[in-house]
Amino acid sequence: MSTTTSVVLLATTPTGRLSCADGTLLDRITGQLAALPISDVQVVTAGGGLGADLRGIAKIARASAEAVAVLPADVVAHTEALAMLLEHPAHDTRALVHAGVPDGPTRPPLRSPVRIEGGKIMASGSSFHTVPEANATFAGVLQAGVSDLPTLADIAEELADLADAGRLGPVTPVEAVDLLLVGLVRSGVRVRAAALGELHCDRVTGQDAADSAVRRLADVDEAQVRLDSAVKSNDGFFTTFFVSPWSRHLIRPAAALKLTPNAVTGISVGLAALSAVWFSAGTLGGRLAGAVLLYLSFVLDCLDGQLARYTRGFSPLGAWADGMADRLKEYVVYVGLAYGYVAVQPFPSGNPHGIWFLAAAAMILQSVRHALHYSYTGAIYDAGRVGALWAKPVRSLLEPSDAGRRRVPRQGVLRLAQRLERESVAHWLRKAIVLPIGERMALIAVTTVVFDARVTFLALLGWGSFAALYQLAGRIVRSAE
Repeated sequence: MSTTTSVVLLATTPTGRLSCADGTLLDRITGQLAALPISDVQVVTAGGGLGADLRGIAKIARASAEAVAVLPADVVAHTEALAMLLEHPAHDTRALVHAGVPDGPTRPPLRSPVRIEGGKIMASGSSFHTVPEANATFAGVLQAGVSDLPTLADIAEELADLADAGRLGPVTPVEAVDLLLVGLVRSGVRVRAAALGELHCDRVTGQDAADSAVRRLADVDEAQVRLDSAVKSNDGFFTTFFVSPWSRHLIRPAAALKLTPNAVTGISVGLAALSAVWFSAGTLGGRLAGAVLLYLSFVLDCLDGQLARYTRGFSPLGAWADGMADRLKEYVVYVGLAYGYVAVQPFPSGNPHGIWFLAAAAMILQSVRHALHYSYTGAIYDAGRVGALWAKPVRSLLEPSDAGRRRVPRQGVLRLAQRLERESVAHWLRKAIVLPIGERMALIAVTTVVFDARVTFLALLGWGSFAALYQLAGRIVRSAE
């Protein structure tokens, strides 16, 4: 996986020389890249037509040892929009997109239609390639991950040959990046869609359009969008409604104090350990104090990820440490709960009511559930990489339309699940059914205070077993799709 991204700026068309407050559009976007910071910027200015531009991109892609992003100089964008792509920790293959497809004359002239399914671009268009059932538009900024650079280079060279031979119809040099996206998608490359949301990223065709696009940037508070983006929009029910509404207010203070995500993770572990100590007392007061500390520990567990997204302080070590810390905190709390249950028995010794067996069973069940989840995720990733190489059909770049694409009917269970996903109540019910970490922390805190540790473990085993079966069934159905 690449750790950085280099940028190819296409400045061969005169649009990039349009004026703005920062000089020209090319000057403006160069300044934005330097502010991110992106140190390796290669500007293609030689001209020579579409074929020459594409061959220049191919040459850079073949020589690069890091991800390569292609940006036209006629882009007017929020810096935060560019950062969504260029500073994403995966540095994989993805493209900036606008949701929805405006109809008729309201559609900007340099927005090519795309179809997105499951966060991936399944079809992309240009002046030559149409996209039936389009549900978004391409914003003109594309990044290719290291593993896809050879494919990008091959596609660029093939397109250059077709352009020089006049076989791409009305396509013009300004569509070089659109054609590259078409080629990647049709070659079976997994291209993720980076949705812009409230942010702007538009290509302009003249001075009036450039002036208007620059003015529109001021209508959006980039700092607020960055803060909002740091908070997950698809978290569990408990996290979304009982943690994120106020943990978001800790993000900027934590960043101002220069706390790292790993430091916040460490504090979270410390609070969980203190929670286990209070739980081990077994008294009502101890259980109540432990529940409060466990909740605060989980708040910080959410904050470390939010801080990482806000500061873009991602690292493989941090992701690994966060996952390991989650398991450590949970299992330490289990030990504290079991110890406290024993401590308040009339004759505090041994294994009353099999409490240690219940604690061990809860640990084992949770370990199995995580193994099911991460092994499936890894299998999907591996299958996707293999599929990009040989399982997916490679479609000709000369095929102007995918109107003949045949949809395979989805299985009934999967279709029902997708329909339920769109319903608000069913959406949150499905989120809660799988017993994510937020729901587990809430379940532990509430049942421990209201009842005792034995009820807590029985609840975790009952709900957790149902969640495991539900997830396993879902994996089987999706695998058979």
